Amino acid sequence: MNWELVPQAIVTGILKGGVIGLIALGVVLIYKSSEVFNFAQGHLLMFGAYITWWFAGAHEDGSELFNLPLGLAVVAAFGVAILIGFIIERLTLRPMSGQPVLSIVLMTLGLAQLIEGLTSIMFGVQPRSNFPTPFPPTETFKIPFEPAFNETIYLKKTLVAVFIVAIIATGLVILYFRKSRAGLSMRATAEDHELARSVGINVPRIFGMSWALAGVVATAGGVLLAMLSGASLTLSTVVLITFPAILLGGLDSLPGAIVGGIAVGLSQELVSASKLIEVRNASAIAPYVLLLIVLLIRPEGLFGQKRIERI
Repeated sequence: MNWELVPQAIVTGILKGGVIGLIALGVVLIYKSSEVFNFAQGHLLMFGAYITWWFAGAHEDGSELFNLPLGLAVVAAFGVAILIGFIIERLTLRPMSGQPVLSIVLMTLGLAQLIEGLTSIMFGVQPRSNFPTPFPPTETFKIPFEPAFNETIYLKKTLVAVFIVAIIATGLVILYFRKSRAGLSMRATAEDHELARSVGINVPRIFGMSWALAGVVATAGGVLLAMLSGASLTLSTVVLITFPAILLGGLDSLPGAIVGGIAVGLSQELVSASKLIEVRNASAIAPYVLLLIVLLIRPEGLFGQKRIERI
Protein backbone atom coordinates (compact mmCIF):
# COMPACT_ATOMS: atom_id res chain seq x y z
CA MET A 1 0.00 0.00 0.00
CA ASN A 2 1.27 3.45 -0.93
CA TRP A 3 0.30 5.09 2.39
CA GLU A 4 1.07 8.58 1.15
CA LEU A 5 -1.83 8.34 -1.29
CA VAL A 6 -4.34 7.01 1.25
CA PRO A 7 -5.77 10.40 2.43
CA GLN A 8 -6.24 11.54 -1.17
CA ALA A 9 -7.85 8.20 -2.08
CA ILE A 10 -10.25 8.27 0.89
CA VAL A 11 -11.52 11.79 0.21
CA THR A 12 -11.77 11.28 -3.55
CA GLY A 13 -13.51 7.94 -3.05
CA ILE A 14 -16.14 9.48 -0.77
CA LEU A 15 -16.80 12.32 -3.22
CA LYS A 16 -17.18 9.97 -6.20
CA GLY A 17 -19.21 7.54 -4.10
CA GLY A 18 -21.84 10.20 -3.43
CA VAL A 19 -22.61 10.42 -7.16
CA ILE A 20 -22.67 6.61 -7.50
CA GLY A 21 -25.13 6.49 -4.62
CA LEU A 22 -27.45 9.01 -6.28
CA ILE A 23 -27.51 6.95 -9.47
CA ALA A 24 -28.20 3.78 -7.47
CA LEU A 25 -31.07 5.58 -5.77
CA GLY A 26 -33.00 5.77 -9.06
CA VAL A 27 -32.84 1.99 -9.50
CA VAL A 28 -33.95 1.40 -5.90
CA LEU A 29 -36.91 3.78 -6.34
CA ILE A 30 -38.28 1.76 -9.26
CA TYR A 31 -37.72 -1.52 -7.43
CA LYS A 32 -39.40 -0.35 -4.22
CA SER A 33 -42.52 0.86 -6.00
CA SER A 34 -42.96 -1.79 -8.70
CA GLU A 35 -40.54 -4.62 -7.85
CA VAL A 36 -38.91 -4.17 -11.26
CA PHE A 37 -35.14 -3.95 -11.60
CA ASN A 38 -34.68 -1.19 -14.19
CA PHE A 39 -31.74 -1.93 -16.48
CA ALA A 40 -32.55 1.18 -18.53
CA GLN A 41 -31.59 3.58 -15.72
CA GLY A 42 -28.12 4.15 -17.13
CA HIS A 43 -29.53 5.07 -20.52
CA LEU A 44 -32.01 7.47 -18.94
CA LEU A 45 -28.99 9.02 -17.21
CA MET A 46 -27.14 9.38 -20.51
CA PHE A 47 -30.18 10.85 -22.27
CA GLY A 48 -30.69 13.35 -19.43
CA ALA A 49 -27.10 14.54 -19.78
CA TYR A 50 -27.50 15.09 -23.53
CA ILE A 51 -30.83 16.88 -23.11
CA THR A 52 -29.27 19.24 -20.55
CA TRP A 53 -26.32 19.89 -22.91
CA TRP A 54 -28.83 20.66 -25.69
CA PHE A 55 -30.84 23.12 -23.57
CA ALA A 56 -27.65 24.80 -22.35
CA GLY A 57 -26.76 25.67 -25.95
CA ALA A 58 -23.12 24.59 -25.59
CA HIS A 59 -22.98 23.39 -29.19
CA GLU A 60 -19.60 22.72 -30.74
CA ASP A 61 -20.73 24.08 -34.11
CA GLY A 62 -21.41 27.47 -32.54
CA SER A 63 -25.18 27.30 -33.00
CA GLU A 64 -27.44 28.38 -30.17
CA LEU A 65 -30.99 27.08 -29.90
CA PHE A 66 -31.89 27.79 -26.28
CA ASN A 67 -28.59 28.92 -24.72
CA LEU A 68 -30.05 28.62 -21.20
CA PRO A 69 -27.95 29.01 -18.07
CA LEU A 70 -26.95 25.66 -16.58
CA GLY A 71 -29.54 25.84 -13.78
CA LEU A 72 -32.44 26.53 -16.14
CA ALA A 73 -31.17 23.89 -18.58
CA VAL A 74 -31.24 21.31 -15.77
CA VAL A 75 -34.80 22.31 -14.79
CA ALA A 76 -35.91 22.00 -18.44
CA ALA A 77 -34.24 18.58 -18.64
CA PHE A 78 -36.10 17.54 -15.47
CA GLY A 79 -39.36 18.44 -17.20
CA VAL A 80 -38.44 16.23 -20.17
CA ALA A 81 -37.41 13.44 -17.78
CA ILE A 82 -40.78 13.55 -16.01
CA LEU A 83 -42.61 13.37 -19.32
CA ILE A 84 -40.46 10.45 -20.50
CA GLY A 85 -41.02 8.63 -17.20
CA PHE A 86 -44.80 8.82 -17.58
CA ILE A 87 -44.59 7.76 -21.24
CA ILE A 88 -42.41 4.76 -20.39
CA GLU A 89 -44.81 3.61 -17.70
CA ARG A 90 -47.88 4.09 -19.89
CA LEU A 91 -46.57 2.52 -23.10
CA THR A 92 -44.23 -0.21 -21.83
CA LEU A 93 -44.82 -1.08 -18.18
CA ARG A 94 -48.62 -0.91 -17.96
CA PRO A 95 -49.25 -3.31 -20.89
CA MET A 96 -46.89 -5.76 -19.13
CA SER A 97 -49.02 -5.81 -15.99
CA GLY A 98 -49.51 -9.36 -14.73
CA GLN A 99 -46.63 -10.73 -16.82
CA PRO A 100 -43.67 -12.62 -15.28
CA VAL A 101 -41.01 -10.42 -13.69
CA LEU A 102 -38.40 -11.75 -16.13
CA SER A 103 -40.47 -10.47 -19.07
CA ILE A 104 -40.61 -6.98 -17.55
CA VAL A 105 -36.85 -7.01 -16.87
CA LEU A 106 -36.20 -7.97 -20.49
CA MET A 107 -38.49 -5.12 -21.51
CA THR A 108 -36.24 -2.67 -19.63
CA LEU A 109 -33.23 -4.08 -21.50
CA GLY A 110 -35.00 -3.45 -24.80
CA LEU A 111 -35.96 0.02 -23.60
CA ALA A 112 -32.30 0.72 -22.87
CA GLN A 113 -31.32 -0.09 -26.46
CA LEU A 114 -34.16 2.06 -27.78
CA ILE A 115 -33.03 5.07 -25.72
CA GLU A 116 -29.44 4.62 -26.87
CA GLY A 117 -30.55 4.48 -30.50
CA LEU A 118 -32.71 7.60 -30.16
CA THR A 119 -29.86 9.45 -28.45
CA SER A 120 -27.48 8.55 -31.28
CA ILE A 121 -29.98 9.76 -33.87
CA MET A 122 -30.77 13.02 -32.06
CA PHE A 123 -27.30 14.02 -30.86
CA GLY A 124 -24.83 11.87 -32.78
CA VAL A 125 -22.27 9.47 -31.36
CA GLN A 126 -19.49 11.95 -30.69
CA PRO A 127 -18.74 12.79 -27.03
CA ARG A 128 -19.61 16.32 -25.92
CA SER A 129 -16.64 17.43 -23.88
CA ASN A 130 -17.82 21.05 -23.66
CA PHE A 131 -20.48 20.34 -21.05
CA PRO A 132 -21.00 23.47 -18.89
CA THR A 133 -19.52 23.30 -15.39
CA PRO A 134 -19.69 25.66 -12.38
CA PHE A 135 -15.88 25.82 -12.17
CA PRO A 136 -13.03 25.49 -14.67
CA PRO A 137 -11.84 21.83 -14.82
CA THR A 138 -8.36 22.69 -13.53
CA GLU A 139 -9.40 24.64 -10.41
CA THR A 140 -8.71 22.73 -7.19
CA PHE A 141 -8.87 23.04 -3.42
CA LYS A 142 -5.68 22.37 -1.50
CA ILE A 143 -6.11 20.76 1.92
CA PRO A 144 -2.92 20.38 4.00
CA PHE A 145 -2.65 16.98 5.68
CA GLU A 146 0.50 17.47 7.70
CA PRO A 147 0.06 15.56 10.99
CA ALA A 148 0.42 12.01 9.70
CA PHE A 149 1.46 12.03 6.07
CA ASN A 150 3.04 15.40 5.40
CA GLU A 151 0.97 15.57 2.22
CA THR A 152 -1.53 17.91 0.59
CA ILE A 153 -4.90 16.70 -0.68
CA TYR A 154 -5.98 18.17 -4.01
CA LEU A 155 -9.69 18.23 -4.79
CA LYS A 156 -11.26 19.49 -7.98
CA LYS A 157 -13.80 22.19 -7.22
CA THR A 158 -16.24 20.66 -9.69
CA LEU A 159 -15.99 17.27 -7.94
CA VAL A 160 -16.70 18.86 -4.55
CA ALA A 161 -19.68 20.76 -5.97
CA VAL A 162 -20.97 17.58 -7.62
CA PHE A 163 -20.76 15.69 -4.31
CA ILE A 164 -22.61 18.40 -2.41
CA VAL A 165 -25.40 18.52 -4.99
CA ALA A 166 -25.63 14.71 -5.01
CA ILE A 167 -26.03 14.54 -1.22
CA ILE A 168 -28.64 17.33 -1.18
CA ALA A 169 -30.58 15.67 -4.02
CA THR A 170 -30.44 12.33 -2.23
CA GLY A 171 -31.76 13.87 0.99
CA LEU A 172 -34.64 15.53 -0.85
CA VAL A 173 -35.62 12.28 -2.57
CA ILE A 174 -35.57 10.34 0.70
CA LEU A 175 -37.66 13.02 2.43
CA TYR A 176 -40.14 12.99 -0.46
CA PHE A 177 -40.40 9.20 -0.31
CA ARG A 178 -40.89 9.10 3.46
CA LYS A 179 -42.87 12.26 4.25
CA SER A 180 -44.99 13.28 1.27
CA ARG A 181 -48.41 11.82 0.50
CA ALA A 182 -47.24 10.56 -2.88
CA GLY A 183 -44.13 9.05 -1.32
CA LEU A 184 -46.17 7.20 1.30
CA SER A 185 -48.42 5.89 -1.49
CA MET A 186 -45.32 4.60 -3.26
CA ARG A 187 -44.23 2.79 -0.10
CA ALA A 188 -47.68 1.26 0.34
CA THR A 189 -47.72 0.13 -3.29
CA ALA A 190 -44.29 -1.43 -2.88
CA GLU A 191 -45.48 -3.54 0.05
CA ASP A 192 -48.65 -4.93 -1.54
CA HIS A 193 -50.30 -3.82 -4.80
CA GLU A 194 -53.67 -5.36 -4.03
CA LEU A 195 -53.78 -3.92 -0.52
CA ALA A 196 -52.85 -0.49 -1.91
CA ARG A 197 -55.76 -0.70 -4.37
CA SER A 198 -58.12 -1.68 -1.56
CA VAL A 199 -57.43 1.58 0.30
CA GLY A 200 -58.01 3.73 -2.78
CA ILE A 201 -54.47 4.17 -4.12
CA ASN A 202 -54.27 4.49 -7.90
CA VAL A 203 -51.48 1.96 -8.46
CA PRO A 204 -50.87 2.68 -12.19
CA ARG A 205 -50.58 6.38 -11.36
CA ILE A 206 -48.08 5.60 -8.59
CA PHE A 207 -46.05 3.52 -11.04
CA GLY A 208 -46.00 6.49 -13.42
CA MET A 209 -44.88 8.85 -10.66
CA SER A 210 -42.15 6.41 -9.66
CA TRP A 211 -40.77 6.27 -13.19
CA ALA A 212 -40.99 10.05 -13.50
CA LEU A 213 -39.07 10.49 -10.24
CA ALA A 214 -36.51 7.89 -11.33
CA GLY A 215 -36.09 9.82 -14.59
CA VAL A 216 -35.39 13.03 -12.65
CA VAL A 217 -32.86 11.24 -10.43
CA ALA A 218 -31.21 9.71 -13.50
CA THR A 219 -31.01 13.11 -15.19
CA ALA A 220 -29.46 14.64 -12.07
CA GLY A 221 -26.87 11.87 -11.98
CA GLY A 222 -26.16 12.25 -15.69
CA VAL A 223 -25.63 16.01 -15.34
CA LEU A 224 -23.25 15.53 -12.41
CA LEU A 225 -21.22 12.89 -14.25
CA ALA A 226 -21.15 14.98 -17.43
CA MET A 227 -19.68 17.87 -15.44
CA LEU A 228 -16.75 15.60 -14.60
CA SER A 229 -16.21 13.76 -17.87
CA GLY A 230 -18.49 15.29 -20.52
CA ALA A 231 -21.60 13.83 -22.13
CA SER A 232 -21.13 10.64 -24.12
CA LEU A 233 -22.89 7.38 -24.91
CA THR A 234 -20.56 5.58 -22.49
CA LEU A 235 -22.28 7.29 -19.56
CA SER A 236 -24.92 4.55 -19.74
CA THR A 237 -22.34 1.96 -18.63
CA VAL A 238 -21.78 3.79 -15.34
CA VAL A 239 -24.93 2.14 -14.00
CA LEU A 240 -23.04 -1.19 -13.94
CA ILE A 241 -20.94 0.03 -11.04
CA THR A 242 -24.11 0.89 -9.13
CA PHE A 243 -25.20 -2.75 -8.96
CA PRO A 244 -22.67 -3.59 -6.22
CA ALA A 245 -23.71 -0.40 -4.41
CA ILE A 246 -27.40 -1.36 -4.57
CA LEU A 247 -26.84 -4.91 -3.34
CA LEU A 248 -24.37 -3.80 -0.68
CA GLY A 249 -26.80 -1.32 0.83
CA GLY A 250 -29.86 -3.49 0.33
CA LEU A 251 -32.07 -3.70 -2.73
CA ASP A 252 -35.00 -2.00 -1.00
CA SER A 253 -33.11 0.58 1.09
CA LEU A 254 -32.79 4.22 -0.02
CA PRO A 255 -30.13 5.19 2.58
CA GLY A 256 -28.41 1.89 1.79
CA ALA A 257 -27.92 3.01 -1.83
CA ILE A 258 -25.89 5.99 -0.61
CA VAL A 259 -23.83 3.95 1.85
CA GLY A 260 -23.23 1.36 -0.85
CA GLY A 261 -22.22 4.05 -3.33
CA ILE A 262 -19.67 5.53 -0.94
CA ALA A 263 -18.34 2.03 -0.16
CA VAL A 264 -17.89 1.37 -3.88
CA GLY A 265 -16.14 4.70 -4.44
CA LEU A 266 -13.81 4.09 -1.50
CA SER A 267 -12.94 0.55 -2.59
CA GLN A 268 -12.05 1.70 -6.09
CA GLU A 269 -9.84 4.57 -4.96
CA LEU A 270 -8.10 2.60 -2.19
CA VAL A 271 -7.28 -0.25 -4.57
CA SER A 272 -5.93 2.30 -7.05
CA ALA A 273 -3.68 3.68 -4.31
CA SER A 274 -2.38 0.23 -3.40
CA LYS A 275 0.12 -2.04 -5.07
CA LEU A 276 -2.79 -3.77 -6.78
CA ILE A 277 -2.78 -0.92 -9.24
CA GLU A 278 -0.36 -3.06 -11.26
CA VAL A 279 -3.13 -5.62 -11.79
CA ARG A 280 -5.24 -4.80 -14.82
CA ASN A 281 -8.71 -3.46 -13.92
CA ALA A 282 -8.10 -4.08 -10.21
CA SER A 283 -10.06 -0.96 -9.18
CA ALA A 284 -13.02 -2.04 -11.32
CA ILE A 285 -13.05 -5.51 -9.78
CA ALA A 286 -12.76 -4.31 -6.16
CA PRO A 287 -16.47 -3.38 -5.64
CA TYR A 288 -17.57 -6.84 -6.75
CA VAL A 289 -15.11 -8.53 -4.38
CA LEU A 290 -16.45 -6.36 -1.56
CA LEU A 291 -19.99 -7.27 -2.61
CA LEU A 292 -19.25 -11.00 -2.43
CA ILE A 293 -17.79 -10.65 1.06
CA VAL A 294 -20.78 -8.69 2.37
CA LEU A 295 -23.36 -10.99 0.78
CA LEU A 296 -21.71 -14.05 2.31
CA ILE A 297 -22.19 -12.49 5.74
CA ARG A 298 -25.49 -10.67 5.15
CA PRO A 299 -27.28 -11.82 1.96
CA GLU A 300 -29.97 -9.09 2.16
CA GLY A 301 -27.33 -6.33 2.21
CA LEU A 302 -26.33 -3.96 4.99
CA PHE A 303 -29.71 -2.22 5.30
CA GLY A 304 -32.04 -4.55 3.38
CA GLN A 305 -35.05 -6.11 5.03
CA LYS A 306 -34.79 -9.78 5.84
CA ARG A 307 -38.07 -11.26 4.66
CA ILE A 308 -39.28 -14.63 5.95
CA GLU A 309 -41.87 -16.35 3.80
CA ARG A 310 -44.08 -18.91 5.52
CA ILE A 311 -45.92 -21.58 3.59
